[in-house]
Amino acid sequence: PKRLRVVYLDHCAQLSGAELALLRLLPALEDEVEAHVVLGEDGPLVAKLEAAGISTEVISMAEAARGLPRDRVHLGRLPMATLLHTARYTGQTARRLRQLRPDLVHTNSLKSGLYGGLAGRLAGVPVVWHLREQITRETLPPAARRLVRAAVRHLPTAVLANSRSTLGHVATPRLTAAAVPSPIEVTVLSQPRRPGAPLRVGMVGRLAPLKGQHVFLEAFARAFPSSPTSPRSSDGGATAVLVGSALFGETAYEERLRSQVVHLGLEDRVEMTGFRDDVGAELGRLDVLVQASVTAEGFGQVVVEGMAAGLAVVAPRAGGPQEIVSDGRDGLLFPPGDVDALAGMLRLLAADEDLRRRLGEAARRRAEDFTPSVIGPQVLALYHAVLGR
Repeated sequence: PKRLRVVYLDHCAQLSGAELALLRLLPALEDEVEAHVVLGEDGPLVAKLEAAGISTEVISMAEAARGLPRDRVHLGRLPMATLLHTARYTGQTARRLRQLRPDLVHTNSLKSGLYGGLAGRLAGVPVVWHLREQITRETLPPAARRLVRAAVRHLPTAVLANSRSTLGHVATPRLTAAAVPSPIEVTVLSQPRRPGAPLRVGMVGRLAPLKGQHVFLEAFARAFPSSPTSPRSSDGGATAVLVGSALFGETAYEERLRSQVVHLGLEDRVEMTGFRDDVGAELGRLDVLVQASVTAEGFGQVVVEGMAAGLAVVAPRAGGPQEIVSDGRDGLLFPPGDVDALAGMLRLLAADEDLRRRLGEAARRRAEDFTPSVIGPQVLALYHAVLGR
């Protein structure tokens, strides 16, 4: 049978969570789907897609539209330039869709859901909206939430969400809808750890206030306080590692974290690596992976990456992570933003090597549910449902 022709739209070409998930999904669909990706900017994602043999083009979107921070979205007060550029870009996208004549459009980000949903309607092509984040007051201002909720009623033919939790935040009674996790693929180079070696605890992901690196540092300082006589702390020298850099204009937060490290007296015990392309190598250096988001994550890819690496994973009891982790069996869950609860779990894991091993082994088994070969067919099933195949 002939492969489905699907155009994937994303305003962003940075290597952020949604874009990495798309990069892992497409090769798993290639037997059934002829994919063509249209991005709103040039960036590192372009080379990655092309290296994977995926047809890609850039239709440049004006910075006034692409770069508008979501906290500046106030309906009726949007800058005129933003409205004009977005309208023009929607028209360009619709024209390109008429030329490409796909069976389906799949939008990969919230912004591309808005302009791509409208462009798909104009071009007469069914649209699958991929929702990857919670539509809540913590993640979006009121006007943006109203806009998204109105758009979801009128623009997409179907909604694909990265968790049941994400799907639960939008009303989709008349739409085909499915919750399908993001695919995860990570090659871990585990570095042999000698028994009794100091604990290495880390966070992996972009540095941003919502991601909660500040919560992690505070919890680490409480879990392993340095005493005046022994600056190496009471635990034999546990170290914390922050892997990632600030994106989307959040460099002030990175500076805040560096100040926090100094303020907590952790200069010799916290390593900030900056951006790393090889997540597997970084995970291989850790014993415990923490995900500390202060608001509910839609999914939490790094949680599954840590599980695939066989690490003891600690994550918030909210959103996607609580659908991934069974507390006490293949990871530990704590109330979001609760520094004392997180510190207690870090102390527990530092003291109990056997518990770390048990959680890590169960986590590795659980992570097998999220490989591209398992996730690909679930996405395909939604495509077929939309097209009545």
